[in-house]
Amino acid sequence: MKKTLTLFALLLLVAPAAAQNSNSPTSAASAAANSNAKTARRGPIFRANKEQIKQAQALLKQRNHYAGEQTGKLDDTTREALRKYQQAEGIKVTGTLNAATLERIYVTWN
Repeated sequence: MKKTLTLFALLLLVAPAAAQNSNSPTSAASAAANSNAKTARRGPIFRANKEQIKQAQALLKQRNHYAGEQTGKLDDTTREALRKYQQAEGIKVTGTLNAATLERIYVTWN
């Protein structure tokens, strides 16, 4: 009888802890909702089009940061030239044609 009561008491203590397991579907759904909420706050991703890249390549060439052809492709050579330009202009160095860089080189992006 004593063993049965001890076992019953032990089950009462363990059962709530098992119900709060982080692998439960409720916790997983909650985590997914939090993840989606963080992603949803992010604005749209800007991607430069071919014409904007060509214009940027032309300007980078004029300023002696780029020696390649105006292909309209964001290749490694163009990215390196963008890094040099961004560093020289005090813009965050990303190696991409983001909105801040396009504004600085006067390429229309809206």
